[in-house]
Amino acid sequence: MWNMLKKNYMFTNKSHPERGIMSTILGILSDGAIGLAVFSSFKADGASSARLACAVILALVFGIAGLVLGIMSRLEKDRFYFFPNLGIILNSIAVIAIAYILYVGVFGL
Repeated sequence: MWNMLKKNYMFTNKSHPERGIMSTILGILSDGAIGLAVFSSFKADGASSARLACAVILALVFGIAGLVLGIMSRLEKDRFYFFPNLGIILNSIAVIAIAYILYVGVFGL
């Protein structure tokens, strides 16, 4: 009976890194800001304002900072890696989306 109960629990000293959690939060914020900016521009028939441009630039800063935090927390030993991995993925999506928006804006499709 005791062996069966012992298998259900995981005893470890690992914890989630704070940098990884912050990276995930920054990724959610940057992806949300980019999504809202694209949606607002689409709703205005492709017209954008300086306010939307500032939101996307701020999202780029958040994305790069979150990517750096995610990579730094991924390099830590004896930690859980869910939040750093999720932060790296979300921030990479944000940076790639902004790069794509800039590429299409400059060179067109």
